[in-house]
Amino acid sequence: MESRSQRIGSGDHTVYICNCNGIRERDVARAIEAGAQRPRDVFAHNGCQAQCAKCVCEMREMIQESRQAFALAAE
Repeated sequence: MESRSQRIGSGDHTVYICNCNGIRERDVARAIEAGAQRPRDVFAHNGCQAQCAKCVCEMREMIQESRQAFALAAE
């Protein structure tokens, strides 16, 4: 099974993170690039709200990975 970073590296951003709202991995990434710091910000960026919230943990993980990558790049 591929990890998220392997999928992202291969350019495959068609994976759905939030099935309720149809938010894809690329949509979450765009929200993070636009400054999203919390899942709430990701939903707001995509013009929706959490429904079942099963996606929140994965969004938090993506936000954390982004912060780590930014910190490494800043070193």
